[in-house]
Amino acid sequence: MIPLLDGPKLNGLIERYKAAMFTVNRRMTALLRDEMPADLTLDQFTVIQYVGTRDRCTSTELADVFCVGKSSITAIVSRLVDKELIERIPDDKDRRVTYLRLSEEGRRVVAELDGRIGSLLGAYVSAFDEAEADQFIETYEKLARVIMTGGGEASGERSGGDS
Repeated sequence: MIPLLDGPKLNGLIERYKAAMFTVNRRMTALLRDEMPADLTLDQFTVIQYVGTRDRCTSTELADVFCVGKSSITAIVSRLVDKELIERIPDDKDRRVTYLRLSEEGRRVVAELDGRIGSLLGAYVSAFDEAEADQFIETYEKLARVIMTGGGEASGERSGGDS
């Protein structure tokens, strides 16, 4: 596939992206952290939020989705079980498999925080007109798809070649 952009224009866009990404990630993480109860980390919230989108899942699935080691997920899940936000459910057929699902309290916490985070994000998205918001989300979703399918890897390889 022939790249749509190359050279100085691409480099300029990459620098602009990096600057914007740094600012947005840093500030948004701080704002989201402020919405969390004192006993819940942002990582723990993202795990219960994800588990809430599934009937049940495994620690291995969480490690894959969050691109972290299984030991990291095990530590987070153990804390969430201790807080009674997640339940461990043994598989009926395979004793080696344990499923995770939200407890009733976990569902309540996710619903409450989703509302608060929705209000927070809504304040920023409302700075765009409808067409800008749609275009931004469509472009961001496209970036997510490209990242998930590995579509950017080939172009990353070409930057390491002889120039």
